[in-house]
Amino acid sequence: MSTLAVLNPATGETIANLPADDAASVKAKYAAARAAQPAWAARPLAERKACVDRFRAGVVRDLEKLAATMTKETGKPIKMSRNELNGLLPRIDFFLGMVQPVVEPEQVFDEGGMREVIQHEPLGVVANISAWNYPWFVGCNVILPALLTGNSVLYKPSEYAAMTGLEIARLLHEAGVPKDVMTCLVGAGEVGTALLAQPVDGVFFTGSHGTGKRIAQAVGDRFVKLQLELGGKDPTYVADDADPKTAAESLADGAMYNTGQSCCSVERIYVHEKVHDAFVAAFVDTVKGYKRGNPMAEDTYIGAITREPQLKVLEAQVADAKAKGAKLLAGGQRAGGPGNWFEATVFSNVNHSMELMREESFGPVIGIQKVSGDEEAVKLMNDTRYGLTAGVYTKDEARAKKLLAQVHAGSVYWNCCDRVSPRLPWSGVGDSGVGLTLSSYGIQTFTRPKAWHLRSA
Repeated sequence: MSTLAVLNPATGETIANLPADDAASVKAKYAAARAAQPAWAARPLAERKACVDRFRAGVVRDLEKLAATMTKETGKPIKMSRNELNGLLPRIDFFLGMVQPVVEPEQVFDEGGMREVIQHEPLGVVANISAWNYPWFVGCNVILPALLTGNSVLYKPSEYAAMTGLEIARLLHEAGVPKDVMTCLVGAGEVGTALLAQPVDGVFFTGSHGTGKRIAQAVGDRFVKLQLELGGKDPTYVADDADPKTAAESLADGAMYNTGQSCCSVERIYVHEKVHDAFVAAFVDTVKGYKRGNPMAEDTYIGAITREPQLKVLEAQVADAKAKGAKLLAGGQRAGGPGNWFEATVFSNVNHSMELMREESFGPVIGIQKVSGDEEAVKLMNDTRYGLTAGVYTKDEARAKKLLAQVHAGSVYWNCCDRVSPRLPWSGVGDSGVGLTLSSYGIQTFTRPKAWHLRSA
C-alpha cells in the first residue's frame, strides 16, 4: 500500500505517514458513493440537517485538537487555526438555516388547471478537490451544502492538509453521515487525476489557476457541473481622504494574515500621493511588529510557508522587483533555520512591470504603488487577469461605490479587506475562476432544477 508523508513545514520533520489511495481504490470508492447516494437523498432533510448539527457539536468539542493538527501540518499560527474553526461555526449555522428555503419546491404558475413547479434535485456524486490554506472553510463550503442537498461527496483534501481532511470525515461519520456518502481520498496529484476520471456529476475545485485549467480541460468534454475557485491578485486603493494610519494597520493585516497564504489576501496596494508617505511609514511599522516564529506559540503572527516550492516563487518576485527599481522597506529573504520560512516583505516604488504586482505571491510579500488619483488607481486595479476581490479606503461612501463599480471583481470592500461572509456569494471573474460558493446561491449550486408541467384532469 502506498503512503503519504505529512511534513511539518515549520520544522521539516515528518509527522505522519498516511495510507494513500490509488486508482483502484478511487474507482471502488466512487462506485460505493454512487450506490449510497439515492438513499441519502431520500432521507428527510431534517435528518440530514441533524447530522450536520451533530458535526458542528463535534467541531466545538474537539476544537483544540483540530486546531493543533491544522497548525502542525500547514504552519498556520495556532490562533489563526482557532479563528478558522470558530469562524466555521456561523457558516454551518447559515447552511442549516438556509437550506430548506433554498431547496423548497417553487410554484411559479397556477392558472386554468395548469401548474408550473420548479423542484431542486441533488446533482448526485460530487467530487471536491480542496485547498490547504483554509482547509475547514474551503472544504466545508462544498461538503456541507452538498450533503445537505442530498449529494454524496468524494473529498480529496490537499496533500498538505490531509490530516485535517481525515478529521472532517471522522466528525461527519460520527455525526451519522454514512461512510460511503462522505468519502475522504488521501494522496497527491495522481489521486486527484484518478478522481476526475470517474463519471461524477459535479467537480468543485479550489486552488491555483494552473491546476484549475488542467481540471477544466480534463472534464471539458463531459458536460458536468464544474466550479473553479482560483487565485487572485487582489488590489486596494487608499484615497487621499483616508486616514493613513488606520488604513495601513487594516491593510497590513489583510496582506500578512495567514502568512499571506490566502486567495483574498491584499496583494497590491495603490496609495494617493497626498497620503502615500504617511501610509507607507505606518504600514512598515505595523508589519515590523508582527512576530514570526513557532506556529504553536500564542503570540506568533507570521507562520511557516506551507509549501516549500513557494519559497522560490517569493524569492524570484523579490529579485525581479529589486532589479527593476523597487525599494525594499522590510524583509526580502528566506528566514534561517529548518522549515519553510520567509520574512514579511514590503516594497514601495513598484510598478506593473514587476512580477509581484502581476502574479499571485501567496506569501508575506506586498508592493505599494503611488498614484495620482482615482482614475489612475482604477486603471491599475483592473490591469490584471484576475478578479477575485478589490477594496477602497475613503471616508466617502458614494466615492467608494463609484470606484468599486468600475473594478472587475467578484467581491468588493469599502474600508475593510480580506473578509468572507456566508451570506454573500464568493466568486471571481477572469482567471479567478467560475461558479461560486456561499450564500443561498452556493447552496443551490449543488442542485439541478427540474421543471414540472402539471395539468389537472
